Amino acid sequence: MEQAQGRARARSWFTQFPAALRHVALIRLIAMLGAGGVLYLTPMVFHQAQFSAGRVTEGLALAALAGTLGRILSGLLLDRGLNCAVPVLLAALMAIAGDVRLMGAGSFSGYLQGQVLLGMAVGFYWPAIELAVPLCCAPVPSGRAFALMRSADALGIAVGALVGAVLAWRGWLRGIYAVDIGCMLVLLLVLSRRELPDPRPRERLAHPSPWGPWLPGLVPLLAVAVLATAMPALMQSALPLELVRGSLLRRALPVSLGALTIGLQLALLLLLQWPVGQALARRPVTAGLNLSLLSFAAGNLLLAASAYSERGLGLLLLAQLPLALGMACFLPTATEAVVERSPIEHQGLALALLSQCFAISGFGAPLLAGRLLDGQGHGAGLWLLMAVACLGGLLLVRGLGPRRALP
Repeated sequence: MEQAQGRARARSWFTQFPAALRHVALIRLIAMLGAGGVLYLTPMVFHQAQFSAGRVTEGLALAALAGTLGRILSGLLLDRGLNCAVPVLLAALMAIAGDVRLMGAGSFSGYLQGQVLLGMAVGFYWPAIELAVPLCCAPVPSGRAFALMRSADALGIAVGALVGAVLAWRGWLRGIYAVDIGCMLVLLLVLSRRELPDPRPRERLAHPSPWGPWLPGLVPLLAVAVLATAMPALMQSALPLELVRGSLLRRALPVSLGALTIGLQLALLLLLQWPVGQALARRPVTAGLNLSLLSFAAGNLLLAASAYSERGLGLLLLAQLPLALGMACFLPTATEAVVERSPIEHQGLALALLSQCFAISGFGAPLLAGRLLDGQGHGAGLWLLMAVACLGGLLLVRGLGPRRALP
């Protein structure tokens, strides 16, 4: 009886949102379920294939570089009125091709080809799926809508990473690519049944406002985003490698336990995302950005400290809480800040620029991490460097200023 009442309450909570917004949340859940294992466990796959940390992170950096082109194309096409479903459809097809290539890749060239396809898929996907949220959230405020979207993302990624951990335990870690292929096929089916919204009314597209008044105001926000998005990039590249390689005094973990440690952070993110996003939606975006950077700094300090003890696993596990809190604070807050500060007919490009920050940090952070891991043999220096950088980023948040009045 209690279980039935709980399911009814959950159903009632979800139905408070418009049907179109629930449709977007479903698409994001499916996409992230497939991506969860691929994003966080690919470094472990190719560590098992005897690739060096430098080679693994070079592939991740190349994927980020390919995503740069996809993001710009997606944003420009959206601002010209292309339906949001088209970039998502193209992304699903490219992801399937990339998964197929990576599933059978044994050489470095095959690995790079698969990463380029996945990078392009990510680039096309994010501006379109982000822009769909403010287009269909009324009468729900966009801040609450983005909190819901990030909760759907977190649920999908956490479940996907958990499935990946089970596959690692069963000895078939490359099965993460088969899971992603299945999810992309389901996503294509869902899109065929109901499209996403068109970006903007045609009369606004016919007479767009100039870029000059709004674009400079985004620069401090984009700078903060480059710094903050380096953390998810490192969680997907450097942390999995350090877990299975070990650090100064901390012992290496088996691949299956390393995957479960990654899953812990994602599970915490899932638990934190909705309440944190809800709370921050009622506050200025600077509050969320400051809390995010402080949380990232604390998490990095704990990761660095864990390297100096044979029993550093406890500190490493404790670090997952502030790292998850930092991501829960940053993701919805940054997107809402961009929507607030860009005119309606340029929001596709503005969100593409925000997504581009993921590409920039996704290119630079893994390369830096790979060099430090191979050169020093541990990640302590990397985590200390990131802690200092996050604290320095608080100065950038001060330069954001109030929400811009837009026509």
